[in-house]
Amino acid sequence: MKNLNYKFKDDSLLMLALTHSSKSEQNYERLEFLGDSILDFLVGEYLFLKCDGEEGKLSVLRSHYVSENYLSKIFDKLNLSKNVQLGKSYQGEISKSIKGDVIEAIIAAIYLDGGLEKARKFIYKHFELDDFQTINDDNYKSKLQELIQGNFKCKMRYDTVAKNDGFFSIFYMDEDKVSSGFGKSKQDAEQMAAKEAISRLFLIN
Repeated sequence: MKNLNYKFKDDSLLMLALTHSSKSEQNYERLEFLGDSILDFLVGEYLFLKCDGEEGKLSVLRSHYVSENYLSKIFDKLNLSKNVQLGKSYQGEISKSIKGDVIEAIIAAIYLDGGLEKARKFIYKHFELDDFQTINDDNYKSKLQELIQGNFKCKMRYDTVAKNDGFFSIFYMDEDKVSSGFGKSKQDAEQMAAKEAISRLFLIN
């Protein structure tokens, strides 16, 4: 596949990376598991070498590049929709979750086929890692979710109620209160609670 800028020695690895579980028991799920770890490592390595920020900032930047939304954009940029093998039981458009899984599976397939340096070259080629200085993500809820999913094993929830002339929200991890926030709308209050949680948990202002 020319759009990947990588030629496989073992084409069966690529086909496996593109096969959804609705199509076959032999699918990309194991590759996706491996690719997730490789992606985390290589993006983290790049940011460690190029960015002089503290651990918390590096975690936020990495979460941007390994997020479902970002991986979905990479999938679309590579125009992979026509290549994914889906079973007849799968209906509708390809979800962001599947798009992200396929990208991670492809990274693992390249690693197994050509080694770590080839996987690194693929990520450097298609992920705009050198743009990390321009990232300005103020969707604190999304950022918090990505950070917690990458670092903790827990349930998350917001308890938000109307109060005075706005809304008050408390953010919980399992049953532990972590932070709170106030805003004119329910969404604003939850964003403020998420922002405070990021500051407390990851020491990021």
